[in-house]
Amino acid sequence: MHDLTTGRPAGLILRFATPMLLGNVFQQLYNVTDSIIVGRFLGKEALAAVGASFPLIFMLVSFIIGIASGSTIIIAQYFGAKDMVKVRRSMDTMYIFLFFASLLVGILGIAFSEPIFRLIRLPEEVIPQAALYMQVYFTGILFFFGFNGTSAVLRGLGDSKTPLYFLIISTLTNIVFDLLFVVVFQWGIAGAALATVLSQAGAFVTLVIYLNRKHPLINLSWRKLAWDREVFRESIRIGVPTGFQQTFVSLGMLALLRIVNDFGTDTVAAYSVAGRIDGLASLPAMNFGQALSTYTGQNIGARKISRVGEGLRATLRMSSMVAVVTSLIIMIFREPLMTLFTSDTEVIQIGARYLLIVGGFYVMFSSMFVIGGVMRGAGDTIVPMFITLLSLWLFRIPLAAILSRSIGVDGIWWAIPIAWFMGMTLSFLYYRTGKWKTKTVVKFRNS
Repeated sequence: MHDLTTGRPAGLILRFATPMLLGNVFQQLYNVTDSIIVGRFLGKEALAAVGASFPLIFMLVSFIIGIASGSTIIIAQYFGAKDMVKVRRSMDTMYIFLFFASLLVGILGIAFSEPIFRLIRLPEEVIPQAALYMQVYFTGILFFFGFNGTSAVLRGLGDSKTPLYFLIISTLTNIVFDLLFVVVFQWGIAGAALATVLSQAGAFVTLVIYLNRKHPLINLSWRKLAWDREVFRESIRIGVPTGFQQTFVSLGMLALLRIVNDFGTDTVAAYSVAGRIDGLASLPAMNFGQALSTYTGQNIGARKISRVGEGLRATLRMSSMVAVVTSLIIMIFREPLMTLFTSDTEVIQIGARYLLIVGGFYVMFSSMFVIGGVMRGAGDTIVPMFITLLSLWLFRIPLAAILSRSIGVDGIWWAIPIAWFMGMTLSFLYYRTGKWKTKTVVKFRNS
Protein backbone atom coordinates (compact mmCIF):
# COMPACT_ATOMS: atom_id res chain seq x y z
CA MET A 1 0.00 0.00 0.00
CA HIS A 2 1.22 3.49 -0.83
CA ASP A 3 0.28 6.86 0.61
CA LEU A 4 -0.02 9.35 -2.29
CA THR A 5 -0.67 12.37 -0.08
CA THR A 6 2.99 13.29 0.49
CA GLY A 7 5.88 13.72 -1.91
CA ARG A 8 6.33 15.10 -5.43
CA PRO A 9 3.14 14.49 -7.45
CA ALA A 10 4.94 13.68 -10.71
CA GLY A 11 7.14 11.00 -9.15
CA LEU A 12 4.28 9.50 -7.14
CA ILE A 13 1.92 9.30 -10.11
CA LEU A 14 4.58 7.94 -12.48
CA ARG A 15 5.64 5.22 -10.03
CA PHE A 16 2.01 4.32 -9.41
CA ALA A 17 0.97 4.41 -13.09
CA THR A 18 3.89 2.39 -14.48
CA PRO A 19 2.96 -0.99 -12.92
CA MET A 20 -0.68 -0.38 -13.90
CA LEU A 21 0.40 0.34 -17.46
CA LEU A 22 2.50 -2.82 -17.63
CA GLY A 23 -0.36 -4.77 -16.08
CA ASN A 24 -2.90 -3.49 -18.56
CA VAL A 25 -0.52 -4.16 -21.44
CA PHE A 26 -0.45 -7.79 -20.34
CA GLN A 27 -4.23 -7.70 -19.91
CA GLN A 28 -4.58 -6.49 -23.50
CA LEU A 29 -2.22 -9.22 -24.62
CA TYR A 30 -4.98 -11.71 -23.79
CA ASN A 31 -6.97 -10.38 -26.75
CA VAL A 32 -3.94 -9.62 -28.90
CA THR A 33 -2.66 -13.18 -28.49
CA ASP A 34 -6.07 -14.58 -29.41
CA SER A 35 -6.18 -12.36 -32.50
CA ILE A 36 -2.65 -13.20 -33.69
CA ILE A 37 -3.04 -16.96 -33.28
CA VAL A 38 -6.62 -17.00 -34.61
CA GLY A 39 -5.71 -14.79 -37.57
CA ARG A 40 -2.66 -16.84 -38.47
CA PHE A 41 -4.13 -20.33 -37.97
CA LEU A 42 -7.92 -19.99 -38.42
CA GLY A 43 -8.31 -17.29 -41.08
CA LYS A 44 -9.82 -13.83 -41.45
CA GLU A 45 -13.40 -14.94 -40.68
CA ALA A 46 -12.30 -16.20 -37.26
CA LEU A 47 -10.20 -13.05 -36.81
CA ALA A 48 -13.26 -10.92 -37.54
CA ALA A 49 -15.26 -13.04 -35.06
CA VAL A 50 -12.82 -12.39 -32.20
CA GLY A 51 -12.76 -8.67 -33.02
CA ALA A 52 -16.55 -8.44 -33.24
CA SER A 53 -16.88 -10.17 -29.85
CA PHE A 54 -14.94 -7.50 -27.99
CA PRO A 55 -17.53 -4.67 -28.22
CA LEU A 56 -20.29 -7.05 -27.10
CA ILE A 57 -18.21 -8.38 -24.19
CA PHE A 58 -17.41 -4.80 -23.21
CA MET A 59 -21.09 -3.84 -23.40
CA LEU A 60 -22.15 -6.65 -21.04
CA VAL A 61 -19.39 -6.10 -18.45
CA SER A 62 -18.96 -2.32 -18.61
CA PHE A 63 -21.90 -1.32 -16.42
CA ILE A 64 -20.86 -3.68 -13.63
CA ILE A 65 -17.21 -2.61 -13.79
CA GLY A 66 -18.38 1.01 -13.70
CA ILE A 67 -20.34 0.45 -10.50
CA ALA A 68 -17.38 -1.41 -8.97
CA SER A 69 -15.20 1.60 -9.78
CA GLY A 70 -17.34 3.58 -7.34
CA SER A 71 -16.02 1.29 -4.60
CA THR A 72 -12.46 1.96 -5.75
CA ILE A 73 -12.94 5.72 -5.35
CA ILE A 74 -14.51 5.25 -1.93
CA ILE A 75 -11.66 2.96 -0.83
CA ALA A 76 -9.09 5.54 -1.98
CA GLN A 77 -10.81 8.37 -0.10
CA TYR A 78 -11.29 6.36 3.12
CA PHE A 79 -7.70 5.14 2.89
CA GLY A 80 -6.55 8.74 2.55
CA ALA A 81 -8.64 9.58 5.63
CA LYS A 82 -7.11 6.56 7.50
CA ASP A 83 -10.56 5.04 8.16
CA MET A 84 -9.64 1.35 7.82
CA VAL A 85 -12.99 0.04 9.09
CA LYS A 86 -14.75 1.70 6.16
CA VAL A 87 -12.02 0.49 3.80
CA ARG A 88 -12.71 -3.11 4.87
CA ARG A 89 -16.48 -2.73 4.56
CA SER A 90 -16.14 -1.18 1.13
CA MET A 91 -14.13 -4.17 -0.08
CA ASP A 92 -16.61 -6.71 1.29
CA THR A 93 -19.57 -4.94 -0.27
CA MET A 94 -17.92 -4.79 -3.67
CA TYR A 95 -17.07 -8.51 -3.66
CA ILE A 96 -20.64 -9.53 -2.78
CA PHE A 97 -22.02 -7.29 -5.52
CA LEU A 98 -19.58 -8.62 -8.14
CA PHE A 99 -20.41 -12.24 -7.33
CA PHE A 100 -24.12 -11.91 -8.02
CA ALA A 101 -23.55 -9.54 -10.94
CA SER A 102 -21.26 -12.08 -12.62
CA LEU A 103 -24.00 -14.72 -12.51
CA LEU A 104 -26.46 -12.39 -14.24
CA VAL A 105 -23.99 -11.15 -16.86
CA GLY A 106 -22.82 -14.70 -17.62
CA ILE A 107 -26.38 -15.85 -18.35
CA LEU A 108 -27.06 -12.81 -20.55
CA GLY A 109 -23.81 -13.24 -22.48
CA ILE A 110 -24.42 -16.90 -23.24
CA ALA A 111 -28.10 -16.47 -24.14
CA PHE A 112 -28.05 -13.31 -26.26
CA SER A 113 -24.71 -13.26 -28.07
CA GLU A 114 -25.99 -14.64 -31.39
CA PRO A 115 -29.18 -12.50 -31.52
CA ILE A 116 -27.14 -9.34 -30.89
CA PHE A 117 -24.67 -10.22 -33.64
CA ARG A 118 -27.58 -10.63 -36.02
CA LEU A 119 -29.10 -7.35 -34.84
CA ILE A 120 -25.95 -5.40 -35.75
CA ARG A 121 -25.75 -7.27 -39.08
CA LEU A 122 -22.40 -8.95 -38.60
CA PRO A 123 -21.48 -10.75 -41.87
CA GLU A 124 -23.31 -14.09 -41.90
CA GLU A 125 -20.14 -16.15 -42.33
CA VAL A 126 -18.68 -14.65 -39.13
CA ILE A 127 -21.67 -15.05 -36.77
CA PRO A 128 -21.33 -18.78 -35.81
CA GLN A 129 -17.70 -18.42 -34.71
CA ALA A 130 -18.33 -15.08 -32.94
CA ALA A 131 -21.26 -16.53 -30.99
CA LEU A 132 -19.25 -19.62 -30.00
CA TYR A 133 -16.32 -17.49 -28.82
CA MET A 134 -18.68 -15.38 -26.70
CA GLN A 135 -20.47 -18.34 -25.14
CA VAL A 136 -17.27 -20.00 -24.04
CA TYR A 137 -15.84 -16.71 -22.78
CA PHE A 138 -18.85 -15.96 -20.58
CA THR A 139 -18.67 -19.29 -18.79
CA GLY A 140 -15.69 -17.79 -16.93
CA ILE A 141 -16.96 -14.25 -16.37
CA LEU A 142 -16.87 -14.72 -12.57
CA PHE A 143 -13.08 -14.96 -12.74
CA PHE A 144 -12.88 -11.85 -14.95
CA PHE A 145 -14.89 -9.80 -12.45
CA GLY A 146 -13.05 -11.29 -9.49
CA PHE A 147 -9.58 -10.48 -10.78
CA ASN A 148 -10.47 -7.00 -12.01
CA GLY A 149 -12.34 -6.22 -8.79
CA THR A 150 -9.39 -7.30 -6.65
CA SER A 151 -7.02 -5.26 -8.82
CA ALA A 152 -9.27 -2.22 -8.40
CA VAL A 153 -9.23 -2.64 -4.60
CA LEU A 154 -5.44 -2.77 -4.60
CA ARG A 155 -5.25 0.38 -6.75
CA GLY A 156 -7.49 2.18 -4.28
CA LEU A 157 -5.00 1.23 -1.57
CA GLY A 158 -2.10 2.54 -3.65
CA ASP A 159 -0.79 -0.89 -4.69
CA SER A 160 -0.42 -1.16 -8.45
CA LYS A 161 2.42 -3.70 -8.46
CA THR A 162 0.83 -6.85 -7.07
CA PRO A 163 -1.76 -7.28 -9.88
CA LEU A 164 1.04 -6.83 -12.42
CA TYR A 165 2.95 -9.90 -11.24
CA PHE A 166 -0.09 -12.14 -11.52
CA LEU A 167 -1.06 -10.69 -14.90
CA ILE A 168 2.36 -11.49 -16.33
CA ILE A 169 2.06 -15.12 -15.27
CA SER A 170 -1.54 -15.28 -16.50
CA THR A 171 -0.70 -13.82 -19.91
CA LEU A 172 2.15 -16.25 -20.45
CA THR A 173 -0.21 -19.06 -19.47
CA ASN A 174 -2.77 -17.77 -21.96
CA ILE A 175 -0.21 -17.86 -24.79
CA VAL A 176 0.69 -21.47 -23.95
CA PHE A 177 -2.97 -22.49 -23.78
CA ASP A 178 -3.74 -20.67 -27.04
CA LEU A 179 -1.02 -22.54 -28.89
CA LEU A 180 -1.98 -25.83 -27.26
CA PHE A 181 -5.76 -25.59 -27.82
CA VAL A 182 -5.77 -23.90 -31.25
CA VAL A 183 -2.61 -25.20 -32.95
CA VAL A 184 -2.03 -28.61 -31.33
CA PHE A 185 -5.52 -29.79 -30.33
CA GLN A 186 -7.20 -27.84 -33.19
CA TRP A 187 -10.22 -26.82 -31.10
CA GLY A 188 -10.74 -23.75 -33.25
CA ILE A 189 -12.10 -20.49 -31.91
CA ALA A 190 -13.58 -22.22 -28.84
CA GLY A 191 -10.03 -23.18 -27.86
CA ALA A 192 -8.93 -19.54 -28.00
CA ALA A 193 -11.80 -18.52 -25.73
CA LEU A 194 -11.15 -21.41 -23.33
CA ALA A 195 -7.49 -20.41 -23.07
CA THR A 196 -8.54 -16.95 -21.90
CA VAL A 197 -11.06 -18.33 -19.38
CA LEU A 198 -8.55 -20.71 -17.79
CA SER A 199 -5.86 -18.04 -17.63
CA GLN A 200 -8.21 -15.56 -15.94
CA ALA A 201 -9.35 -18.22 -13.48
CA GLY A 202 -5.77 -19.04 -12.57
CA ALA A 203 -4.92 -15.35 -12.09
CA PHE A 204 -7.87 -14.73 -9.77
CA VAL A 205 -7.47 -17.85 -7.64
CA THR A 206 -3.72 -17.47 -7.15
CA LEU A 207 -4.05 -13.74 -6.41
CA VAL A 208 -6.66 -14.40 -3.70
CA ILE A 209 -4.51 -17.13 -2.11
CA TYR A 210 -1.49 -14.80 -2.09
CA LEU A 211 -3.39 -11.83 -0.63
CA ASN A 212 -5.07 -13.92 2.07
CA ARG A 213 -1.63 -14.95 3.27
CA LYS A 214 0.35 -11.74 2.77
CA HIS A 215 -1.86 -8.63 2.74
CA PRO A 216 -2.65 -6.82 6.03
CA LEU A 217 -6.13 -5.64 4.95
CA ILE A 218 -7.44 -8.18 2.42
CA ASN A 219 -8.65 -11.56 3.62
CA LEU A 220 -11.18 -12.77 1.10
CA SER A 221 -13.43 -15.44 2.62
CA TRP A 222 -17.05 -15.79 1.49
CA ARG A 223 -18.23 -16.64 5.02
CA LYS A 224 -16.63 -13.50 6.49
CA LEU A 225 -17.87 -10.95 3.93
CA ALA A 226 -20.17 -8.29 5.40
CA TRP A 227 -22.64 -6.20 3.41
CA ASP A 228 -22.72 -2.46 4.17
CA ARG A 229 -25.84 -0.77 2.80
CA GLU A 230 -24.48 2.74 3.32
CA VAL A 231 -21.24 2.00 1.47
CA PHE A 232 -23.21 0.37 -1.36
CA ARG A 233 -25.41 3.47 -1.69
CA GLU A 234 -22.31 5.62 -2.06
CA SER A 235 -20.86 3.13 -4.55
CA ILE A 236 -24.06 3.34 -6.56
CA ARG A 237 -24.10 7.14 -6.42
CA ILE A 238 -20.55 7.34 -7.73
CA GLY A 239 -20.44 4.17 -9.80
CA VAL A 240 -23.75 4.23 -11.70
CA PRO A 241 -22.82 7.30 -13.79
CA THR A 242 -19.48 5.65 -14.57
CA GLY A 243 -21.34 2.46 -15.40
CA PHE A 244 -23.63 4.35 -17.76
CA GLN A 245 -20.61 6.11 -19.23
CA GLN A 246 -18.93 2.78 -19.93
CA THR A 247 -22.18 1.42 -21.33
CA PHE A 248 -22.52 4.41 -23.67
CA VAL A 249 -18.97 3.74 -24.85
CA SER A 250 -19.68 0.04 -25.46
CA LEU A 251 -22.95 0.78 -27.25
CA GLY A 252 -21.05 3.32 -29.34
CA MET A 253 -18.52 0.63 -30.22
CA LEU A 254 -21.38 -1.63 -31.32
CA ALA A 255 -22.94 1.20 -33.33
CA LEU A 256 -19.58 1.88 -34.98
CA LEU A 257 -19.21 -1.85 -35.70
CA ARG A 258 -22.68 -1.81 -37.24
CA ILE A 259 -21.47 0.88 -39.69
CA VAL A 260 -18.23 -1.02 -40.35
CA ASN A 261 -20.14 -4.25 -41.03
CA ASP A 262 -21.68 -2.74 -44.18
CA PHE A 263 -18.21 -2.67 -45.77
CA GLY A 264 -17.73 -6.47 -45.55
CA THR A 265 -15.56 -9.07 -43.84
CA ASP A 266 -12.21 -7.54 -44.90
CA THR A 267 -13.09 -4.23 -43.24
CA VAL A 268 -14.44 -5.97 -40.11
CA ALA A 269 -11.20 -7.97 -39.83
CA ALA A 270 -9.10 -4.82 -40.40
CA TYR A 271 -11.12 -2.93 -37.79
CA SER A 272 -10.59 -5.84 -35.39
CA VAL A 273 -6.80 -5.80 -35.79
CA ALA A 274 -6.43 -2.00 -35.84
CA GLY A 275 -8.65 -1.83 -32.76
CA ARG A 276 -6.31 -4.18 -30.90
CA ILE A 277 -3.32 -1.99 -31.79
CA ASP A 278 -5.30 1.15 -30.98
CA GLY A 279 -6.24 -0.34 -27.61
CA LEU A 280 -2.60 -0.91 -26.72
CA ALA A 281 -1.69 2.61 -27.85
CA SER A 282 -4.43 4.08 -25.64
CA LEU A 283 -3.28 2.30 -22.49
CA PRO A 284 -0.76 4.93 -21.25
CA ALA A 285 -3.45 7.62 -21.24
CA MET A 286 -5.96 5.38 -19.48
CA ASN A 287 -3.46 4.35 -16.83
CA PHE A 288 -2.26 7.88 -16.18
CA GLY A 289 -5.93 8.80 -15.75
CA GLN A 290 -6.53 5.89 -13.34
CA ALA A 291 -3.41 6.76 -11.35
CA LEU A 292 -4.54 10.37 -11.12
CA SER A 293 -7.97 9.22 -9.91
CA THR A 294 -6.43 7.32 -6.99
CA TYR A 295 -4.04 10.21 -6.28
CA THR A 296 -6.98 12.65 -6.31
CA GLY A 297 -9.10 10.42 -4.07
CA GLN A 298 -6.40 9.99 -1.45
CA ASN A 299 -5.49 13.69 -1.37
CA ILE A 300 -9.11 14.78 -1.11
CA GLY A 301 -9.59 12.29 1.73
CA ALA A 302 -6.52 13.81 3.42
CA ARG A 303 -7.86 17.39 2.88
CA LYS A 304 -4.99 18.30 0.51
CA ILE A 305 -7.04 19.71 -2.33
CA SER A 306 -4.25 22.00 -3.58
CA ARG A 307 -2.17 18.95 -4.51
CA VAL A 308 -4.81 17.83 -7.01
CA GLY A 309 -4.04 20.64 -9.47
CA GLU A 310 -0.31 19.95 -9.15
CA GLY A 311 -0.95 16.29 -9.92
CA LEU A 312 -3.07 17.12 -12.97
CA ARG A 313 -0.43 19.41 -14.50
CA ALA A 314 2.33 16.87 -13.92
CA THR A 315 0.23 14.05 -15.37
CA LEU A 316 -0.71 16.04 -18.47
CA ARG A 317 2.97 16.71 -19.18
CA MET A 318 3.96 13.07 -18.81
CA SER A 319 1.00 11.61 -20.67
CA SER A 320 1.36 14.06 -23.57
CA MET A 321 5.00 13.13 -24.11
CA VAL A 322 4.12 9.43 -24.13
CA ALA A 323 1.21 10.08 -26.52
CA VAL A 324 3.44 11.88 -29.05
CA VAL A 325 5.96 9.02 -29.08
CA THR A 326 3.13 6.48 -29.40
CA SER A 327 1.64 8.35 -32.35
CA LEU A 328 4.96 8.36 -34.18
CA ILE A 329 5.47 4.63 -33.65
CA ILE A 330 1.94 3.72 -34.76
CA MET A 331 2.03 5.91 -37.87
CA ILE A 332 5.51 4.84 -39.00
CA PHE A 333 5.13 1.11 -38.36
CA ARG A 334 1.42 0.75 -39.17
CA GLU A 335 1.81 -1.87 -41.92
CA PRO A 336 4.36 -4.10 -40.10
CA LEU A 337 2.07 -4.00 -37.05
CA MET A 338 -0.88 -5.18 -39.14
CA THR A 339 1.14 -8.04 -40.65
CA LEU A 340 1.65 -9.50 -37.17
CA PHE A 341 -2.01 -10.49 -37.23
CA THR A 342 -2.74 -11.38 -40.85
CA SER A 343 -1.15 -11.88 -44.25
CA ASP A 344 -4.26 -10.77 -46.15
CA THR A 345 -3.19 -7.76 -48.26
CA GLU A 346 -6.59 -6.06 -48.34
CA VAL A 347 -7.06 -6.36 -44.57
CA ILE A 348 -3.56 -4.94 -44.00
CA GLN A 349 -4.18 -1.91 -46.22
CA ILE A 350 -7.55 -1.04 -44.64
CA GLY A 351 -6.16 -1.39 -41.10
CA ALA A 352 -3.03 0.63 -41.91
CA ARG A 353 -5.23 3.46 -43.14
CA TYR A 354 -7.12 3.41 -39.80
CA LEU A 355 -3.85 3.64 -37.86
CA LEU A 356 -2.57 6.49 -40.03
CA ILE A 357 -5.72 8.59 -39.47
CA VAL A 358 -6.44 7.80 -35.83
CA GLY A 359 -2.84 7.38 -34.68
CA GLY A 360 -1.97 11.04 -35.09
CA PHE A 361 -4.37 12.22 -32.38
CA TYR A 362 -3.51 10.28 -29.21
CA VAL A 363 -2.59 13.52 -27.41
CA MET A 364 -6.24 14.57 -27.50
CA PHE A 365 -7.44 11.22 -26.19
CA SER A 366 -4.77 11.32 -23.49
CA SER A 367 -5.71 14.83 -22.31
CA MET A 368 -9.41 13.95 -22.24
CA PHE A 369 -8.85 10.85 -20.13
CA VAL A 370 -6.39 12.47 -17.71
CA ILE A 371 -8.65 15.47 -17.00
CA GLY A 372 -11.53 13.07 -16.45
CA GLY A 373 -9.37 11.23 -13.90
CA VAL A 374 -9.54 14.22 -11.55
CA MET A 375 -13.35 14.28 -11.66
CA ARG A 376 -13.63 10.52 -11.11
CA GLY A 377 -11.19 10.61 -8.20
CA ALA A 378 -13.21 13.37 -6.56
CA GLY A 379 -16.40 11.31 -6.90
CA ASP A 380 -17.92 13.53 -9.59
CA THR A 381 -18.93 10.99 -12.23
CA ILE A 382 -22.18 12.42 -13.59
CA VAL A 383 -20.69 15.22 -15.72
CA PRO A 384 -18.03 12.93 -17.29
CA MET A 385 -20.89 10.59 -18.16
CA PHE A 386 -22.67 13.35 -20.08
CA ILE A 387 -19.44 14.45 -21.75
CA THR A 388 -18.93 10.90 -23.00
CA LEU A 389 -22.54 10.74 -24.14
CA LEU A 390 -22.24 13.97 -26.13
CA SER A 391 -18.86 13.28 -27.73
CA LEU A 392 -19.83 9.76 -28.71
CA TRP A 393 -23.46 9.99 -29.73
CA LEU A 394 -23.62 13.61 -30.87
CA PHE A 395 -20.34 13.55 -32.82
CA ARG A 396 -18.63 10.19 -33.38
CA ILE A 397 -21.52 7.97 -34.45
CA PRO A 398 -23.44 10.53 -36.59
CA LEU A 399 -20.22 11.70 -38.24
CA ALA A 400 -19.14 8.12 -38.93
CA ALA A 401 -22.47 7.39 -40.60
CA ILE A 402 -22.46 10.62 -42.64
CA LEU A 403 -18.79 10.63 -43.66
CA SER A 404 -18.77 6.93 -44.55
CA ARG A 405 -21.43 7.62 -47.18
CA SER A 406 -19.45 10.47 -48.73
CA ILE A 407 -15.78 9.41 -48.46
CA GLY A 408 -16.10 5.71 -47.67
CA VAL A 409 -14.57 3.81 -44.75
CA ASP A 410 -12.08 6.63 -44.05
CA GLY A 411 -15.03 8.67 -42.84
CA ILE A 412 -15.56 6.20 -39.98
CA TRP A 413 -11.94 6.57 -38.95
CA TRP A 414 -11.99 10.42 -39.08
CA ALA A 415 -15.03 10.53 -36.78
CA ILE A 416 -12.93 9.08 -33.94
CA PRO A 417 -10.39 11.94 -33.43
CA ILE A 418 -13.12 14.55 -33.97
CA ALA A 419 -15.03 13.04 -31.04
CA TRP A 420 -11.83 12.99 -28.93
CA PHE A 421 -11.35 16.70 -29.55
CA MET A 422 -14.89 17.48 -28.36
CA GLY A 423 -14.50 15.28 -25.27
CA MET A 424 -11.17 16.92 -24.38
CA THR A 425 -12.59 20.44 -24.77
CA LEU A 426 -15.71 19.76 -22.69
CA SER A 427 -13.68 18.01 -19.95
CA PHE A 428 -11.27 20.94 -19.66
CA LEU A 429 -14.07 23.51 -19.50
CA TYR A 430 -15.83 21.62 -16.72
CA TYR A 431 -12.62 21.10 -14.74
CA ARG A 432 -12.07 24.86 -14.82
CA THR A 433 -15.43 25.47 -13.09
CA GLY A 434 -14.18 23.67 -9.94
CA LYS A 435 -17.61 22.15 -9.26
CA TRP A 436 -16.09 18.68 -8.99
CA LYS A 437 -14.65 19.70 -5.59
CA THR A 438 -18.13 19.55 -4.04
CA LYS A 439 -18.80 15.87 -4.89
CA THR A 440 -16.46 14.05 -2.49
CA VAL A 441 -17.46 11.27 -0.10
CA VAL A 442 -15.18 11.77 2.91
CA LYS A 443 -15.45 15.56 2.91
CA PHE A 444 -19.11 15.57 3.84
CA ARG A 445 -18.97 12.58 6.14
CA ASN A 446 -16.27 14.04 8.33
CA SER A 447 -17.29 17.69 8.24
